[in-house]
Amino acid sequence: MKTCDLPAYVIADLIKTKQVSAVEVLEDTLERICQVDGRTGQVDAPEASSEEDLSTVHAFTLVTEDYARQQAGKIDKLVKEGKNPGPLAGVPYTAKDIFTVKGIKTTAGSKILSNYTSPYSATVVERMADAGAVMVGKVNLDEFTYGSSSESSAYKPVPRNPWDTSRVTGGSSGGSAAAVAAGEGAISLGTDTGGSIRHPASFCGTVGLKPTYGRVSRYGLIAFGSSLDCPGPLARNVTDAALTLQAIAGQDSRDSTSATTPVPNYLKEMEKDIRGMRIGLSEEFFRVTYFDSESMELVENPIDPQIKDAVLSTAGFLAQLGADIVMDVPLPHTKYGVPTYFVISRVEASSNLLRYDGVKYGYRTAESFTDLRELYRKTRGEAFGVEPKLRMLMGIYLSAAQFDKGYYDLALKARALMRKDFEDIFDPRGKYHLDALLTPTAPSTAFSIGSVYGDSVMMAYSDQLTATTNHAGIPGLSFPVGFDNENLPIGAQVLGPDYSEGVLLRIARAYEKVTEKEDWRNKRPPILSKNGN
Repeated sequence: MKTCDLPAYVIADLIKTKQVSAVEVLEDTLERICQVDGRTGQVDAPEASSEEDLSTVHAFTLVTEDYARQQAGKIDKLVKEGKNPGPLAGVPYTAKDIFTVKGIKTTAGSKILSNYTSPYSATVVERMADAGAVMVGKVNLDEFTYGSSSESSAYKPVPRNPWDTSRVTGGSSGGSAAAVAAGEGAISLGTDTGGSIRHPASFCGTVGLKPTYGRVSRYGLIAFGSSLDCPGPLARNVTDAALTLQAIAGQDSRDSTSATTPVPNYLKEMEKDIRGMRIGLSEEFFRVTYFDSESMELVENPIDPQIKDAVLSTAGFLAQLGADIVMDVPLPHTKYGVPTYFVISRVEASSNLLRYDGVKYGYRTAESFTDLRELYRKTRGEAFGVEPKLRMLMGIYLSAAQFDKGYYDLALKARALMRKDFEDIFDPRGKYHLDALLTPTAPSTAFSIGSVYGDSVMMAYSDQLTATTNHAGIPGLSFPVGFDNENLPIGAQVLGPDYSEGVLLRIARAYEKVTEKEDWRNKRPPILSKNGN
């Protein structure tokens, strides 16, 4: 097995004990990227068409070889001098191209930032460096994180699923999940606004953690919905996710929304017994409710039965370990998660997009203009893709319409009701007094590229099982629980009250240990065997 396929905690230990160098691990990872990633995403480039393009991952917008070699060299120097290189010593990782890194291009997957080099680094990037991690590159995403399949990126080719390259990776952190699944970095930093860490983690068979809002600093994160955005890790196992969260969590004076609540020892927390824990199941998460434009009614459809069976099987394993499984937990406002998200996220996205005007930084139209209004119109018209334009227009409409129809106020009320649903089921003095809720992560496994893209409403409904978590601000952890009959990964998620990340990691780790000898645990993405890995 190559070092790039090893868990992050193993890599760090091997480097600290001088059994392998950080530079050697980096070279292994760069070789893997060369073997499986194919053409790096470029703005205005053609979509995949050749056989090579159609059979490679395309996770990256930028591979930062020189930067990574400098970081790896520093780690080896610290080890040689007998100094502590950090808990993630020499571990290769990728960063979603929504995080700023000083001196390195940050694009948000958009043409409008195609020439932007950041003068500062995001807090999470700084903390990863402090922990000894080595950033090997920036990975692709839906443009400005707007989407659930990573197909809206201006950087083509868009990411492809390592388990089946004709399928999407999920989104918006699709490049992150694909890179981790394909061994192009043991860890990736992603963001979750309506499920954008957990959704691709489910589609690509990785672990994905959305922390409590404010648990991880948003400083240096290019904003989508400022009241919803949460940075977090994607990894191939629960221990690596815990190790990464430990490194990046905590208060940041540069982010006024970051939490002052002390950060516990997640690695210690996750190894505790789950015996006696109360874990709930809710029928609301086994169906998707959406608005049918033809009948003008709300329609309910069950999720893929294979996914439901996998989640129920997961509950069975947890019950074997002594957890108390509580059935029929009511969460009546779950069905309003996507409509509420549609309103709040568009209003916040529109506000955040107004800063991109071609004046101070980023792309500017080469055409002549007579005033600022014309400069804005031409610059945004040329450099924004369809999704940012739709969200800006919808956000402007909703902001104006609220004075007449009150959409935004209604959305805020619905958001409060979703928060109350979770508070009620997690209330230690309440009827259910749950420690966690177990649900599917997504209503389906990875769908084919092009099959949903273009229908922004149906694309949004793929996040119905994750969006309520962001409205409530609570943490959620997606982890692999098997495969469907097409050999595509299935993910389940556990949700908990504020700052219960340790509990969620404990549940997922317990499941990981009890299923470690299951046959499906030995499966590897076909793209690795195709390339002799």
